[in-house]
Amino acid sequence: MIIGTHSLIQKTVEFKNLALIIIDEQHRFGIEQRAKLCQKQKFIPHLLSMSATPIPRTLALTFYGDLDLSLIKEMPKGRKKIITKIISSNQREKAYSFIKKQINQNSQVFVVCPRIEPSTAQPEQDQLVLNKYKSNWLEVKAVKQEYEKLSEKVFPDLNIAMLHGKMKPAEKEKTLDQFKNKKIDILVSTSVIEVGIDFPNATIMMIEGADKFGLAQLHQFRGRVGRGKKQSYCLLFSEFTNNPRLKAMTRFQDGFSLAEKDLKLRGPGDLLGQRQWGIPDFVMASLKDINLIDQTRQAAKQILEKDPELKKYSLLKQRINQIKKTIHLE
Repeated sequence: MIIGTHSLIQKTVEFKNLALIIIDEQHRFGIEQRAKLCQKQKFIPHLLSMSATPIPRTLALTFYGDLDLSLIKEMPKGRKKIITKIISSNQREKAYSFIKKQINQNSQVFVVCPRIEPSTAQPEQDQLVLNKYKSNWLEVKAVKQEYEKLSEKVFPDLNIAMLHGKMKPAEKEKTLDQFKNKKIDILVSTSVIEVGIDFPNATIMMIEGADKFGLAQLHQFRGRVGRGKKQSYCLLFSEFTNNPRLKAMTRFQDGFSLAEKDLKLRGPGDLLGQRQWGIPDFVMASLKDINLIDQTRQAAKQILEKDPELKKYSLLKQRINQIKKTIHLE
């Protein structure tokens, strides 16, 4: 058994007898990356894709294709439903007061920002936009900037730290250890905390510029809190309060319902291409024709029952071999 990261996809990695592939956090991988693992053998290995929020393309194939679907609907014992709210600028001060109250009750807080540093692209044009609207709500929040604001102006009496991908591994590990040991009240971070973080004492996930993230990411962020017995909250900071993704977050708790919404919003992507969302290609669009699917399955079943090796269908066999090089098991 080998447990690894994306490094297992490299050309230099070879397997002697690969029979089972388990891809955890499937939404973090691209179609070609997942396909390369499956193509490292002469025979097709078994595949299990796991995700709290399936990619639109994958979900579409569970509806129309031959992907078997298993759902884990039960929450771990003792956990409560996470309360999710959209927070606009005029509610910010009230939200800060609520956060301070939670920290005074010995809870901890995550603050997630879309960027590490403020954008320096086209500063003059950005400033014109800001001046026009007399507001900074169009600005994309950055970790370093938010860390300074919270530690110097909003919560100067609290212990605040930041975490992002440019930090050295030792620095990141030290920061997470301090947060785990409750030496840090608020951790300001990028999306690096999206997976693999389990701190039961954290009860608030505050997401700045929530409209900048996709549904899968938002749901993953929310999953970083509510891991203990305390009531937990997910605060989606955005001026775009009518954003359908954010509204879906307040309505649904389970990832499968959110994935269905994501599929409706973004489309299923390609079956033969690399896109995992968007306007479907011809093949994926055909999957919506239930009658055509049923007829095709019956025809394929009859052919395989009579000629499982397709000896009488040389052109069909040749075409299938070509598709195997471009299509992923999903």
